[in-house]
Amino acid sequence: MDGQHSEKSQSDTTADRTSSAMSQNPRAAQRQAGTRGNPEGDAPCPASHRISSPISRSMKDLSCMKVPQDPAHRDKQAHPTTILLCKSRSSQAALMPKEHKMFMEEAYNAAICFKMLRDLNGSDPLHLKYIIKKIKGMAYRAPNLVLETIHDYLVDNPEISSRHKFRLFHVLEAVIEASNSLEEAWQKSFMQLALENMTKSTELEEVYQDAASDVLLAICRHSWRVVAQHLETEVLTGVFPHRSLLYVMGILTSNEAIFNEGEKACWEEQLAQLAVKSVQFLNTDMWSKELLSALTKPDRTHQEQPPEKAFLFIYYGLILQAEDNSTTVRTHLRTLLDTSHQWPKQREGIALTIGLAAARHLDHVWAVLEQFGRSTPIKWSLHSFCLKNAEDLQWKWASSTILLSYGQMAVRAKAHILPWVDNILSRMVFYFHYSSWDETLKQSFLSAVLMLVGAVSRNEGAHSYEFSQVSELLDCLMVLMEKEPRDTLCTPTRQQTIHIISNLCPLPPNSKLRPPLDLEKKSQLLSTCLHSVLALPLLDVLEKHTCLFLEPPNIQTLYNKTSSALDQLLQSFIMQSPTTDELHLLLSHLYPWLASEKAQERQRAVDRSTALLRFLSHSHSLDPKEDFRRIGQLVGMLGILCQDPDRAIQQSSVEGLGHLYQLLISQTARAAPMVNAQAPKQLSPASVDGAPVWSSGDQKTAPPTPPEMTFPKDRIFQLDSSQVIKEVMKHLTKAELTDLIWTAIEGLGSASPFRVQAAADMLLTTIREHGAKLETVANLGRAIHLQLCSVCIPQAKEKALHAITLLAQNHTPELVATFLDFSVPLDSHAFCLWRALGAEQPVSRQVLAVLLAWLQERALPPGPRDSGPQPKDKPCPRSLAAMNMLHELQFAREFKKAVQEAFPQLLLALLAQLHYTLELHLPQEPHLPQEPLLPREPHLPWEPHLPQEPHLLQEPHLPQEPHLPQEPHLPQEPHLPREPYLPQEPRSAPEPQPGHEAPEAMPSPHSTSLEALKSLLSTTGHWQDFAHLELQGGWKLFSTIDTYPQGVSLLARAMVQNHCKQIKAVTSQLLPNLQSKEARERKVAILILTEFLYSPTLLEVLPRQAALIVLARSLRDPSPEVRVLSLQGLGNILFHPEKESLLRRQLPPFLDGFFQNNEQVVVQVMGTVSDVLHRLGTHSAAAQSLGVAINARSFFDDERDGIRAAAMALFGDLVAAMAGKELSSLRTQVHQSMVPLFLHLKDHCPGVVTQAKFTLYRCAVLLRWRLRHTLFCTLAWERGLSARHFLWTCLMTHSQEEFGIHLAQALSYLHSRHRHIKTWAALFIGRVPDGEQRRHKPAVLHF
Repeated sequence: MDGQHSEKSQSDTTADRTSSAMSQNPRAAQRQAGTRGNPEGDAPCPASHRISSPISRSMKDLSCMKVPQDPAHRDKQAHPTTILLCKSRSSQAALMPKEHKMFMEEAYNAAICFKMLRDLNGSDPLHLKYIIKKIKGMAYRAPNLVLETIHDYLVDNPEISSRHKFRLFHVLEAVIEASNSLEEAWQKSFMQLALENMTKSTELEEVYQDAASDVLLAICRHSWRVVAQHLETEVLTGVFPHRSLLYVMGILTSNEAIFNEGEKACWEEQLAQLAVKSVQFLNTDMWSKELLSALTKPDRTHQEQPPEKAFLFIYYGLILQAEDNSTTVRTHLRTLLDTSHQWPKQREGIALTIGLAAARHLDHVWAVLEQFGRSTPIKWSLHSFCLKNAEDLQWKWASSTILLSYGQMAVRAKAHILPWVDNILSRMVFYFHYSSWDETLKQSFLSAVLMLVGAVSRNEGAHSYEFSQVSELLDCLMVLMEKEPRDTLCTPTRQQTIHIISNLCPLPPNSKLRPPLDLEKKSQLLSTCLHSVLALPLLDVLEKHTCLFLEPPNIQTLYNKTSSALDQLLQSFIMQSPTTDELHLLLSHLYPWLASEKAQERQRAVDRSTALLRFLSHSHSLDPKEDFRRIGQLVGMLGILCQDPDRAIQQSSVEGLGHLYQLLISQTARAAPMVNAQAPKQLSPASVDGAPVWSSGDQKTAPPTPPEMTFPKDRIFQLDSSQVIKEVMKHLTKAELTDLIWTAIEGLGSASPFRVQAAADMLLTTIREHGAKLETVANLGRAIHLQLCSVCIPQAKEKALHAITLLAQNHTPELVATFLDFSVPLDSHAFCLWRALGAEQPVSRQVLAVLLAWLQERALPPGPRDSGPQPKDKPCPRSLAAMNMLHELQFAREFKKAVQEAFPQLLLALLAQLHYTLELHLPQEPHLPQEPLLPREPHLPWEPHLPQEPHLLQEPHLPQEPHLPQEPHLPQEPHLPREPYLPQEPRSAPEPQPGHEAPEAMPSPHSTSLEALKSLLSTTGHWQDFAHLELQGGWKLFSTIDTYPQGVSLLARAMVQNHCKQIKAVTSQLLPNLQSKEARERKVAILILTEFLYSPTLLEVLPRQAALIVLARSLRDPSPEVRVLSLQGLGNILFHPEKESLLRRQLPPFLDGFFQNNEQVVVQVMGTVSDVLHRLGTHSAAAQSLGVAINARSFFDDERDGIRAAAMALFGDLVAAMAGKELSSLRTQVHQSMVPLFLHLKDHCPGVVTQAKFTLYRCAVLLRWRLRHTLFCTLAWERGLSARHFLWTCLMTHSQEEFGIHLAQALSYLHSRHRHIKTWAALFIGRVPDGEQRRHKPAVLHF
């Protein structure tokens, strides 16, 4: 053969030969290559010098191509041989003909490959790696060249070492895989080579065999059917197959990449036929024993199972599946189950075999498992008996094998498994509860349930079955989730469990896979799953728990998959029941996590919410007939989180609101029905599992800047958070807006400052935009009050109060009624709400109007003369609360102007309220000293006794007061006696402090009403009217129902005498009250009207004739009191001018009556003269005034107390009657009365003291003293040296011309029998300046 080739002409070039023709006979090509290049043909060339010529034309340009290099070796120099050949090639290119050049290039490359194959026998690992890489690179360009060279090398060198051949097999495998096609000759040649070496025993053992098997597998990529036929032939010889054959078949079964599309099913079919043909071997003892031995052979590593063993379990299962004899099947399965269950792959393989057998022998497999489950070893493992030796370990996890077997049964039996599902589930639940629980059994249980649920879900016939064990299985899954460590995430247990639940529960609505879950069970499932995932620590913390693991899991990937499973669960629930109620249920379980104090929990919850909304927005799953409601709370939660400190939470919340907006628009459009809006692109980058790739808590990298979002048809994602919230609000109903506000109010009570601030912003924004159309405002106001006490951030509190201000613009009555319910007692937070309620002037007026309306909602009081048992009617709480608030709001600056404008209405309403409280016969509070609103002394002016005068030189028991300047002139208003009832902060009930007792009970309604009347006069500028009643002790007239008319008349008379500017307004207001249904209101109106008849201002509102008509009409009033008062009013001098002269003529006889001996007669006469002066009104008797003044003043020092008091009262009435008239003689009398009045302030009789104070004040008004308000405060409430010094200073400053008279009067009182008056006179003389003392020294020395 060699001679024939050597005689051929060398001019025969490679162009005349095709590679395909020569490749069909690789042996001939090899022999031809042995003589080429040797003209003599006497001997073959060495292998290193022979170059094969039948090379494909595709290799012509191979020498010009660069082989791809690894970057690690990119800078390394090429092999010297390669460099030399390249140089030779380049130098000869210009000399040789083109065809010869191509031949030489091919020859050189073949020589290079040949040499590299030889160098594979080296020992340098780096050089070997480099050679293998070069050969693979060459094979990538010219696989046929490399294949032929490898073949020739193996044939020419049969004695090469096993290690060298092992490396050649690896190279051959790579070359065959790199070839696009493999010619039939090469297939047969290399298949034969692989089959010969697969079963060959070498020092490399199984590694060598596997390398040869991999060559066969590489050939399968080009022609698997031919290989399969050879394998089948080898397997069916009757001898148990060699492991290499099983290895190849195992790879073919497990690796789908070997087959083209559709070919894997053909291989499985051929494998099933092979199993049918192998059934005969089950009855062969030797074959069965070898089979069992191979199945139970320990693996090299227990974590991985060799392909041959994995295939053997499949092969065994298919054979049992094909076996017709059930006894044989049972025997073999029980024998298999009696083997060791210690290793996980062994248990999985046994379960797979059992599952494959169950595809045809389901009843028998079930019976074998039941029998095995009742065996003694299983009972031991279930009862957790102590393991005595290593052999017992084979039974420890036998229940794991049983669980996996049930799962494989479900997968392989397909439709036949449906009637068995309940039985299988019951056994799974049994082993769950009674097995010795560990990670192995847990994973087996989950795997088995996953297989069962997946099998049933894929079966179309499942809708015709109803299973009763699903509820028990769900209980097991919840227990499993609850037992998961709360601070670690090392296994996919959570992910698998949630995946099972999502596949087990929410199936299509027509499915009867399980009885429908009740609401409680579904809620438990959601709570358990959410808590197990969302409550995990930060990922950095989770990774710390895995730092000691040999193979730590990827925590980020594991968490992302778990989160995706949770998203899938939520989506499955909503797909099962696409209603808004279901959506509300899902979101309600996320709300507590959205409000969590931990950032990572908030982030996870908002990611889940956003994912759910994104799914609904894109899938349009919700029923368009459903009214999309109950999302106000979600908008509120996400809106608050838009201001979260964590930027990732902010972005996710804004995205969630955007999807919610789209969902609202879509639901509206679908219900219309309209074309659905285009779904938006995803707002932020996400991973494959749907979880965001960055985040503050669950990702390690900082959040990147989000890419620019472009949504030409949906600009919602281009807006900022505040604008998005406003846009969403536009599509919310009233109820949803109310839910949104409730969420914001609840956020005010959070412990997180950002939540409080964000909630306040949300509350303010919602009310500003939609406050006019809100409902149930009363409950909202009550809730704001409850939360306001916990708001410590001033800005947030201010915004919450501003929200109340805006809400009051359209809901004043509701808010007022609500605030009244928690305003008794009034705390500081409630008062802040009231102030916010009246922050705007129009609203403050409306607030007072509503309070007045509530004030009139009074319960029916008992009859004042009813002697029977008193009814249990109590005053309306809101009516009394309104009265209390009318009192308090007079001190708020927000209501100052409104109170002044509403003075007439408030005056009449409070007077009527006083009458009402007296009608109630409510128990009066103890008559304890009360403290005025601004500094009051501990004693009131109507106390029965004044404090005893201290010693002349010291007053140790009196409170220290700042001394006033003693100069004769008064520079500025003294700061000591401040004005009472000035507007100030709320005088709220004191809040109990730690270690202090609770405040005393609230004042009675009567006292509160009286205080409200007092404060109304003082805060609205009517302090003079207030002074008249205070100095006379007139307020006590309001304490009983009998003296009440006198008190009202006294107040009205003070307004007339002080020329009050509100007389016209009060008159206009009281005229309608005369027609009121309430007798008390008519009574108050007629009392005031009869006094106002003495004011000329009345005629500007009510002319004389109109007043007559009004009074005449009142004569027909149902109330006797009103009729009597009307009759008295008709007797006014205004209607009877002739009475003026009559009354004047009666004055002289009355003055003569002053000198009667009977004290009572004198007092009555003086009172009559005062009454005459009052009735004369503006027509006062100026001519008789001097006589009245002289006579009255002469009784100032009378020994009889009653006469002294009556004389001072008469003198004061005279001064008031003559006010405005310039009578010099009367002014002289007034000046001469100042010192007696001043000294009688220390009179022992309280009545005299009271009249002295009031008359002294009236005289100061007549004399036009400055600081009259301070004088009033001093007379009314001040005690001690500071008050005395102030009064003396006023007297000396305003009466310098009459100082001689004053001094003389003071000297005369040094002989008084009253010790206190004598002491005060001496002190007064001691206060006289030195200059005045020298001027009047003779008189002083005389005394």
